[in-house]
Amino acid sequence: MRRILHRPSLLAALLGALVVMAVAGFPVYVRPQQDPLRAADAVVVLGGSHSGARYQRGLQLAHAGWAHDLVLSNPYGGADPFLDRLCAAAQPRFRVRCFDPDPHSTLGEARQIRDLAAAEHWHTVIVVTSVPHVSRARYIIGKCWEGALVMQGTPAHLGPLGWAAMYVYQSAGYLKSVLHGSC
Repeated sequence: MRRILHRPSLLAALLGALVVMAVAGFPVYVRPQQDPLRAADAVVVLGGSHSGARYQRGLQLAHAGWAHDLVLSNPYGGADPFLDRLCAAAQPRFRVRCFDPDPHSTLGEARQIRDLAAAEHWHTVIVVTSVPHVSRARYIIGKCWEGALVMQGTPAHLGPLGWAAMYVYQSAGYLKSVLHGSC
C-alpha cells in the first residue's frame, strides 16, 4: 500500500518541480530583458542553430545605421552559403567582419567581442541572438567585457517540446558558465 501512495507523491513532486522551473524560466528564456536600440560601435551577431534570422536582423540594424561595424560569428566553416556571401560582400555604409569563435561557443564569441572592443576602442555593442539565448549571452559576455551591451533577440518559433529542450539547453549552458568562472 505504501508503494502506491509513494509513487503519486513522487509524480506530484516531479510535476511541481517542472511547473516551478517553467515559471522561473519564463522571464529568462521566453521574455528576457531586451534593450532599446541606441547608437553603438558595432552590431555583433552570435551564431547558433537557426541563426539565419539573427544574421538578417544584424544586417537590418547595420543598414539602418545603428553601428558602422557588423561583426558576424561564423562557426560553420563554409557550410552556410548566405553567411559566406555576407562575409565576402563589401558594404558601402558599414564594415563587415566575420570570425570563427574559439571555442565554438558563446564564451568564444564573448572573448572575440572583448578583443575587438579593446582593439577598436568600442564602448557599446548591439548583440543579436535568439530570444531564449539573450539572458545567458548577456551573462557570459558581461563576464568578458565591461562595455555597454544592447541585447536584441530574434523570435524562437518553438513548440512545447522545443521550448522544453531550450530550457534544458540554456540552463545547462548557464551552469557550465558559472562553473567555468571568469572569462
